[in-house]
Amino acid sequence: MKDSKKPSASEKCFCISKLKVFLLALSFAYVAKTMSGAYMNSMNTQIEKQFNIPASLVGIISGSFEVGNLLLIAFVSYFGAKLHRPRIIALGCTVMAFGCLLISLPHFLMGRYQVETSISSAENSSSTMPLCLASNGQSSMPMEKPSAECEKEPGSLMWVFVLVGNIIRGMGETPIMPLGISYVEDFAKAENSPLYIGCLHTATVIGPLLGFMLGSFCAQLYVDLGLTDLEEVTLTLTDARWVGAWWLGVLICGSVNLLAGMPFWFLPKTLFKEGEESDTEVPHRISETLVQGNGKNQVKQNMYEIAKDFLPFLRALFHNPVYMLFVCITVLQFNAFDGMISFMPKYLEQQFGKSASDAIFLIGIYNLPIICIGYFLGGLLMKKFKTNTIQAAKIAFWISLLEYLIYFAAYFMVCETSPVAGLTVSYEGIEQVSYVETTLLADCNSDCDCTLKVWDPVCGDNGITYVSPCLAGCKGSNGTGKHMVFENCACVAASAFSSRNISAVLGQCDREENCDKMLQYFLILSLVCCFIYSLGATPGYMVLIRSLKPEEKSFGVGIHALAARVLAGIPSPVYFGALIDTTCLKWGTKTCGGEGACRMYDIVTYRWFYLGLPAILRGVSYIPCVLILLILKKQLKSSENILLSDTPMEMQVKEEEMNEQRHS
Repeated sequence: MKDSKKPSASEKCFCISKLKVFLLALSFAYVAKTMSGAYMNSMNTQIEKQFNIPASLVGIISGSFEVGNLLLIAFVSYFGAKLHRPRIIALGCTVMAFGCLLISLPHFLMGRYQVETSISSAENSSSTMPLCLASNGQSSMPMEKPSAECEKEPGSLMWVFVLVGNIIRGMGETPIMPLGISYVEDFAKAENSPLYIGCLHTATVIGPLLGFMLGSFCAQLYVDLGLTDLEEVTLTLTDARWVGAWWLGVLICGSVNLLAGMPFWFLPKTLFKEGEESDTEVPHRISETLVQGNGKNQVKQNMYEIAKDFLPFLRALFHNPVYMLFVCITVLQFNAFDGMISFMPKYLEQQFGKSASDAIFLIGIYNLPIICIGYFLGGLLMKKFKTNTIQAAKIAFWISLLEYLIYFAAYFMVCETSPVAGLTVSYEGIEQVSYVETTLLADCNSDCDCTLKVWDPVCGDNGITYVSPCLAGCKGSNGTGKHMVFENCACVAASAFSSRNISAVLGQCDREENCDKMLQYFLILSLVCCFIYSLGATPGYMVLIRSLKPEEKSFGVGIHALAARVLAGIPSPVYFGALIDTTCLKWGTKTCGGEGACRMYDIVTYRWFYLGLPAILRGVSYIPCVLILLILKKQLKSSENILLSDTPMEMQVKEEEMNEQRHS
């Protein structure tokens, strides 16, 4: 029969080369999807400020990507393995490109970005203006607009496009990992599989590196690129109101995703397995159901026959203790890492006074290349030493534990709180943290009739930042645009740090030099931790893969990803964002009133939440790690006893019985 015919050497070589082509295309798809994901994470603060929304809502938008995965992951993982996997991956890449297009749409539908400011256009063009006496009355922020008019304002709910686009992007990303990995596992040699998986892990680091570099570039371009004269923009890159051209990178990511899907349309459904030599070998046809009819094998594909094993497969996974414990570990550790990654740029901005562009760039340069090296070395060492499952589990456990202990050094990389009058220091210069707006008022500005809602910071000559020129008690101004100087500022003169000059300039005061040193220490620590952890990532992942039977791999990997998304990817950014919101000292104000995006945080409490919560989650995750090691050790001893006490026939029978009990 045709199916039992031995493949020729040329056919086998051609199929093996196609496997390499698939691996190359899959690596590019991994780069494209992770590039998009990293870029979106890097733009969280820009989206927060563009739509003037709190961090908790940004967390929901970030988690919506996982919602898209949740909608399809179980079905794609199971049914996809029975269908044409390369073409399903190609379709997924195309859907991701469409999601990116939808995310960028609000930029083209909204008007120009309205900067929150207390300085009216009249003041901005005047050489002298009594700010203290007229600031509130001439504020350019229409604080008292009728609510009915505000509801009709365009752009108030434009963030919904980003939410829906992110869901669609998540749906498109669904088939790439489970179907790609199962395809490689099915047609690659067992000893080559760890190296191939390591290559894919490497691709998942190259993508974020490109995404963060793109994010850094776009964050330093003003959001209304080409529509606004930059000389008229009074904001600096470190200003809490600065919004970069977030939409531009989204369009670039969409184009890359579309390009990544093209090769998969031309790849075959099945291949010969690497290294097969026997006369009876046939191409793997895991995606086909072979039944006998009229004296010969016929392929009959229908949804009922595919679906009938769904529940038995699911039951077998639930009765697999190593697999279920690994899922618990993944959920706990992903909760820690997803929350940290989502808000890491914000952490560097708030803790060390860096611009969004610099924060994104530093994360990409310090963390991602070393992770790439760690993933690759982990896969290479497994291939060279041919480690078994329990050896891989031990390597992953001890490496992860070492990194976890080193991680606590981050608590000592602290920076002095930025002095802001009424928020972190009193108007006399005494340190005090206040979450109450009334502390923004003092004797020096009590007669100025200032609004407390607007964030328009100025830096006094005494090194203290004031929330607005009016709250600094400034009586006049000279110059225009970025070069405006506020003069005769009563609060600057009244502070304990008063200097000869009692003027102020636009923007917050710079942090102390100590902050740059602490930032370098933090980034070096992050580099060390990322390398150590990534070194054990591939051995750890192989424990998951090898705990599954060949026919369960695609479904098992999909359910694993499903659990990670439902229990970690979706909730983690939301509750991390909600906790971060509780540390906000000064909220921005929407055009029609109400709280917008947070402008300044209590960085001490922020640091405890941001570093402490992941430490707790990861600490708990080591309990199931120990249980996996004990189970694997028990299984190893049981196998050795069988080999020592039984004849070959008895050993085979007992082995079959154990496998049946395990997967029943």
